[in-house]
Amino acid sequence: MIVDGCAVRVVDPARVAVVAEAMPADEDVVELADVFGLLSDPGRLRVLVALLEGEMCVCDLAVVARASESATSHHLRLLRAHRVVTSRRSGRMAYYRLADAHVRMLLDVALTHVGHAPATGHPERAAAETPAGLA
Repeated sequence: MIVDGCAVRVVDPARVAVVAEAMPADEDVVELADVFGLLSDPGRLRVLVALLEGEMCVCDLAVVARASESATSHHLRLLRAHRVVTSRRSGRMAYYRLADAHVRMLLDVALTHVGHAPATGHPERAAAETPAGLA
C-alpha cells in the first residue's frame, strides 16, 4: 500500500493532457512567482492596499504605509518594474496608481480571502507558536 505517492505514473492521462496543455509558459510562471514574491512583503502590501483608494504620491504613501520615503520609493520601483503599479509625473512630483484592474482584483480577492480566515488564525502558524508538548 502506497500512502504518500502514486502507484502509477499517470492515473488519468486525458486529464493530464488537458491540464498540461493549459499550463502557462515557463517564463510566465517565473514572472508570476516574482509578482507573488513582491506581494509577500508587508511594506509593499501596505503601499498596494493604500493605492486601492486611488493615486497617491510617495510622501503620502510613506505615511500610510508607516515607512520611510526611501523605503516606499524602493517598493514602488520594484512594483513598477513588474508592472504592478504605474506612475505619472506632475512637475517634480510622481503619483502612483495600481497598474490595472487585474492588480485591483488580485488584491481584493486576497483581502477577502484573509477576511474569511478562521478567528483562530493560520494552522501552521498556530502549531509553530504552540509550546512543545502542549499541542
